[in-house]
Amino acid sequence: MRAFLIAVVLCLPAASVVASEATFTTKSLMPEIALKAAQAALAQCRKQDFQVSVAVVDRAGVTQVVLRDRLGPPQSPDIATNKAWTAINFKIATSALAAETQAGKPMSGIRNQPRMVAVGGGLVIEGAGNVLGAIGVSGAPGGEADEACAAAGIKAIREDIEF
Repeated sequence: MRAFLIAVVLCLPAASVVASEATFTTKSLMPEIALKAAQAALAQCRKQDFQVSVAVVDRAGVTQVVLRDRLGPPQSPDIATNKAWTAINFKIATSALAAETQAGKPMSGIRNQPRMVAVGGGLVIEGAGNVLGAIGVSGAPGGEADEACAAAGIKAIREDIEF
């Protein structure tokens, strides 16, 4: 019996290592922080008289927030959501992805994927070394303006996510 107890005690550390390797922990944006980022992006675009939509998705690409300004184009909520979805799924700004997926480039074929939006305005949200989600903006005059508003959204939550 004593030998059995010794064997059990010796195996316990190995069992805990196996259990810890079977799961993992992730960080996610709280809805309030996702909303804060979206509101800040919308406010930045309003300062420039741009009527836009803003979307924030979690790390799995699931929509957390969508805001459409009063006169934002009717298609802009879907485009903003898909920009955020694209950014999080490819882990790259959509403006960079646009450059890498031009006709004739090795990655050009991914432009044909559903929901893929290779236009500026989608940015990955990272904090404390973790990918937390993404933000997308649509409706400003061009991808660069959309991306600047998205960046303002991330800047507004920077202190909240650097834990």
